[in-house]
Amino acid sequence: MSGIIARLAAMMPEREIFVRAGGTVRFILITRRMQLGALALLAALVLVWAMGIGVTLWRQASVVAAQASLAEQRSNVSSEAARASAERQSVDAVARELEQRQDALDALMDSHFGKDVDQTRVVGQGPTAAAQPNASERFALIRERQEMFARTLTRAAETRLAKLEAAIRGVGLNPAQLARGAQGGPFVPAGQLGIMDKDANLRSLFNLLGRLSMLEAAFTVLPSGRPTLSPMMTSTYGYRRDPFNGMPAFHAGVDFPGAHGQPILAASSGRVVFAGRKSGYGNCIEIDHGHAIITRYAHLAGFGARPGQMVQRGQQIGRMGSTGRSTGTHLHFEVRVNGAAVNPRPFLEARQDVLETGEAGIGATQRASNRG
Repeated sequence: MSGIIARLAAMMPEREIFVRAGGTVRFILITRRMQLGALALLAALVLVWAMGIGVTLWRQASVVAAQASLAEQRSNVSSEAARASAERQSVDAVARELEQRQDALDALMDSHFGKDVDQTRVVGQGPTAAAQPNASERFALIRERQEMFARTLTRAAETRLAKLEAAIRGVGLNPAQLARGAQGGPFVPAGQLGIMDKDANLRSLFNLLGRLSMLEAAFTVLPSGRPTLSPMMTSTYGYRRDPFNGMPAFHAGVDFPGAHGQPILAASSGRVVFAGRKSGYGNCIEIDHGHAIITRYAHLAGFGARPGQMVQRGQQIGRMGSTGRSTGTHLHFEVRVNGAAVNPRPFLEARQDVLETGEAGIGATQRASNRG
């Protein structure tokens, strides 16, 4: 330090300045101390100026940093808002999908089983909402219960379908052919069932229930009702000795004895396609039940229905008599499939529990259709 001061002192020798003014010469002495003081003052001014510049730059840097921090915070807020919006949209999409699946399940349940079935008895009670801490877990639980319900519904439909198919085979018919009935009508979008386009399990369940409905509809028109109140049959289907000439002959139906004028009843719902005299049968009525199934009621004393009339199972369509080739008062009853006579007995002995199940299913479908 002393060396620096010595060098500065050497650079600042005392100086004498002569000033002449108005004929007078004045002498000004500039000492080394004065020069050092001026230099110190100049240095101090420079230092103050530098400090001012530094403070200004620091303040500007702070403002820039604050602005950058604020921009970053705004960016983070925007990102969080965007993420929250995306999550909300995702949650809304999942919720909509679950609602659509539930609507589809409810629609299938109502149309095929009716509203009287308690779904909680089928799928059981799930955990309460308090046990599910977030939306994702709640949605997962709802989806799991829906899938479990769909599986249970599938098993119930498969069980009923198997029972129907066995009963239909029992009367000598092919369930696959019986389920291929004629269909038609204007196209009306399914609405609630639209989700099946992207849900293979629901689509499979829908197809299964559709086949079940077809077989139920077919089974309920099978001529399984007794055509008269007589408790016994005097002649069965098949080969026998002809009562008039004693020759071997084929009997295409079954005979029911009874009193003259006793009511003759439709064995199932259908449309009367013939009411008149037929060779060998006398007065005869034929009813078309659909699916190429026709019933024939012969030897009648009188008619209670006309061609083209729709009749219901158990409705009176005629009176018992002995017209045509007959040895006495009785009803000759035939069932024909695709024009060929088949044994009526299996139809008349069809399992009533299956028949009642099928009628219940058709009733539920009709109720759902009426509500729609």
